[in-house]
Amino acid sequence: MAASKIRVVIITLSMRVSKGERSDLGGDALTSRIQKAEMQLAERLVLPDEKKTLTAHLERICDQGLADVILTTGGTGLSPTDITPETTLAVLEKRLPGFETAMHLAGMQKTPYAILSRAVAGTRGKTIVVNLPGNPKGALENLEAIVQTLPHAVRVLQAEQVSDQEHRAPVN
Repeated sequence: MAASKIRVVIITLSMRVSKGERSDLGGDALTSRIQKAEMQLAERLVLPDEKKTLTAHLERICDQGLADVILTTGGTGLSPTDITPETTLAVLEKRLPGFETAMHLAGMQKTPYAILSRAVAGTRGKTIVVNLPGNPKGALENLEAIVQTLPHAVRVLQAEQVSDQEHRAPVN
């Protein structure tokens, strides 16, 4: 699957952004980056930090096959309203701990506070779901850690034929 065929949904979790009190800088940054990677923006949502609402959208998108990848931004920290990882975990069927590790390591190269991120990644059906920080810079740094592997991961998840050679191909 070519990167341009990968359909991405971006979900911003923020009470203030959902109320129009703040701009969606994280969503804007992720949109620019996936377009640079020649992926297709299928949908972009801004939701309040509410478990029920996020659950409904994640299940709808995954179960209806509306996206190959869902990127969430926000709600991965320690504040009482940060519910993204717990909500995502309840929806996922499989975890992608390598994505989580890569994102943590990338963040730790920039700031010691990256260790506080509780972002998770995994799959539901044939959709990859990745939690990214709400800070636009942190979201991009975490996405950079995995963006080159997304096309291959989507192909494998969707049971496309992948050669042994491609499994061993170095990431640029």
